Amino acid sequence: MRLSNGYSKLLNLNEVNEIKKIDKSGMLSFCIEAPRHYEQAYRLSQKLEVVYPKPEAIIVTGMGGSAIGGEILKDWGWDTIEVPIDVCRGYSLPAYANNKTLVFAVSYSGETEETLSAFLNAVKKKCRVVCIGSGGTLISFAEKMGIPHIKIPSEIPPRAALPYLLTPMLTYVVKIGLASNIDLELNEAIEVMRKICEENMPEKPVEECFSKKLAVELYGKVPVFYGFGYYRSVAQRLKQQFNENSKVPSKWDVFPELDHNEVVGWEGMEFDRFSAVIIRDSEEPEEIRYRIEATKEIIADKLGGIHEIWSRGKCRLTKMLSTIIIGDFTSVYLAILRGIDPTPVETIERLKEKMASTGIKNRIIQKLNEST
Repeated sequence: MRLSNGYSKLLNLNEVNEIKKIDKSGMLSFCIEAPRHYEQAYRLSQKLEVVYPKPEAIIVTGMGGSAIGGEILKDWGWDTIEVPIDVCRGYSLPAYANNKTLVFAVSYSGETEETLSAFLNAVKKKCRVVCIGSGGTLISFAEKMGIPHIKIPSEIPPRAALPYLLTPMLTYVVKIGLASNIDLELNEAIEVMRKICEENMPEKPVEECFSKKLAVELYGKVPVFYGFGYYRSVAQRLKQQFNENSKVPSKWDVFPELDHNEVVGWEGMEFDRFSAVIIRDSEEPEEIRYRIEATKEIIADKLGGIHEIWSRGKCRLTKMLSTIIIGDFTSVYLAILRGIDPTPVETIERLKEKMASTGIKNRIIQKLNEST
């Protein structure tokens, strides 16, 4: 097979044994098992007790794969949840956080330096805190302080743990009366994801597998993900997955904002090493549809390709998660196409080692001990 970007390469995406040989750590298995993980996450979430009244605001504090669930929660509830939802990616909470603010402190490992600092900040501000993690320092202090928490399964790459990091928050906002029908939405999402997983299994030949075909098209390119409305966080998630799984640079933006700045960036020269991937919805608003089509027409001769991922399902959560799982599969297949094990994130680990030598985390833990 000849790749669309002109490079000739022996593809191993049709060989299951080759896929397994490259995907040594089994990232693909987390894609395949995602529906089951969402089911298990929902069961675990039922154990999370409600001890707080309705908040006046919600803040999700976390980093990377532990924070994207907050972005999805924010977009999912954008026009239905009647309190503001903010996502804090840093060491401290915004000034408005107080004893009427619900703070989800989310760290898969329980050891994320920034999240521990924001957690300490939330405790000092007397916020209504709920902790989500697989253990570590965060869950240990939640237990010591009597703070509601949920301990999720360990030994999963944080980016693959989205079912366990997102579902408890969705369930909790329903329990406190800010949303409803999450069980119906999750049931539909799980069924649709099962079908998508069947269609993108490693046994499927490239010609019959959307994610494999898209990975081939994106080989050698810098993917640029464009979303709109509640697909804002989906575009962001896809960007992150291609960074961590495929080990490629990637970027994201959102309609209609990108039509007021991003499109000008493609002006004046050809960027054939970039490919746009636009998230679409059969029920997208008319004004957005016109913008997408007009934008495609304007940038078509500037980029190395324009591709589309169409969401599936009826419910908002289903549409969001169906697009995410397609992106997850594609990012893993692109890694395999490049001959790279998608799971290890060596650069992040090196950064953590360098930050550990500063002693910042130890000082945060010391302050937490003083607060107990």
